[in-house]
Amino acid sequence: MDTHIVELDTNGIEQNLDALAHILANSVADGAAISFMAPLSHSDATRFWSQDVRPEVAAGRRVLFAAERGGALVGTVQLITALPPNQPHRCEIAKMIVHPRARRLGIGRSLIGRALDRARDLGKTLVTLDTRTGDVAEPLYASVGFEVAGVIPDYAWDPDGKAQHATTVMFRKV
Repeated sequence: MDTHIVELDTNGIEQNLDALAHILANSVADGAAISFMAPLSHSDATRFWSQDVRPEVAAGRRVLFAAERGGALVGTVQLITALPPNQPHRCEIAKMIVHPRARRLGIGRSLIGRALDRARDLGKTLVTLDTRTGDVAEPLYASVGFEVAGVIPDYAWDPDGKAQHATTVMFRKV
């Protein structure tokens, strides 16, 4: 089964709102450290995509990619392109999310690859991201060329609220 990476514009976000919310809510329930606390309701997940991400995509400040596999959306990644005036050469990877049932199939690698291609197309020379220290995504990012810039202790709470975790800040030249 092939995975296809597509870019979602505002209409694509609207048409896929239920699937996007499903990916987000299920990933948080599975322990993904992506800024949300569990349990994340479907309506709160929907609100994130429609009220936080959609306006940024509409304004051209963010690019949203989605992974399709077997006719269903199974993952997403965002490329934040609008940064302060002294950083026009840089962009950020955010919210790289693969549904728990679709992990370990190369989907995350495909999403990151597409985001890096777009960064290059936009003339960006530096891409940054942060990830929970020790998370399964950390080796993936390293395998596609991201390097560790540093670790910030007690950066955020785990989604279950039981402990704080460190975050690893990473970068890659493109």
